[in-house]
Amino acid sequence: MTQYAVVFEKSGNGWGAYVPDLPGCVALGFTLEETKHLIREALAQHLASMRADGDLIPEPSHMELVEVA
Repeated sequence: MTQYAVVFEKSGNGWGAYVPDLPGCVALGFTLEETKHLIREALAQHLASMRADGDLIPEPSHMELVEVA
């Protein structure tokens, strides 16, 4: 199973999410839970579409959280 990093951002009226390694793979929802569900669906559909088109599937980048004092 491959895992891709997802960035979640709060907006004035909900949440947005995107996958940095897969440009165009995004989701928008009213709640964080809804957005998590939607980005999982978007990721699965995005990868299926890439496979169907014969596109190269990129390997996930290494990401980590960095603490700042």
